[in-house]
Amino acid sequence: MDLLDFARGPALQVGLIVFAFGVAWRLAALLLLPRMQDRSKAREGAPTAAIASGREVLRRMWPQGAFAEATRFSVINGYIFHLGLAIIVFGGTPHILFLRDLFGISWPGLPTNIINGVSVITFASLLLALARRINDPVLRLISTANDYISWAMTFLPVATGLLAISHLGARYETLLAIHLLSVAAFLVWFPFGKLMHAFLVFVSRGTTGVHLAHRGAQL
Repeated sequence: MDLLDFARGPALQVGLIVFAFGVAWRLAALLLLPRMQDRSKAREGAPTAAIASGREVLRRMWPQGAFAEATRFSVINGYIFHLGLAIIVFGGTPHILFLRDLFGISWPGLPTNIINGVSVITFASLLLALARRINDPVLRLISTANDYISWAMTFLPVATGLLAISHLGARYETLLAIHLLSVAAFLVWFPFGKLMHAFLVFVSRGTTGVHLAHRGAQL
């Protein structure tokens, strides 16, 4: 078994298994926790839970009030690399074929030039995110190993994918194997690091919205 066979065989299989069970475990541990019933009376005029939840999710999609100027770059850059990652994963033909093998469904891929361009933009956006975290005194102070590992686990598949499609640095088969190994590492880390926010972000924001609306907070 060579490196490529190992990467697209056992390594990816372990990554997918850990990802699936890890995400299920994290969600179950959170959603099945016993909760005390809030017996307080909702403030007069408080919206329903569904409206309060949806409103808070939408409100958090853009910089707010006094914090707009300070957070604008992070929000815009965050949109750039999140959308870029989504386009790469769900628009690149090799990735669509991989998803077809997993789930049995597929769709037309985007042109290679578009995927390559988006990959370069996403690569640059992730570097800018790291530079801001390192250079901003507050972000640097509150950052932990979890933040940097999560960034690295996201960055490496993008970087190695670019190397593979550009045939830079080694044989294509070696570059592809390294790319697949980085994807496997990403899948293993995902449930246990801050990347899990992909599943939890709307749950946490919606819950916060319901809680604040119940208390009559003006947002």
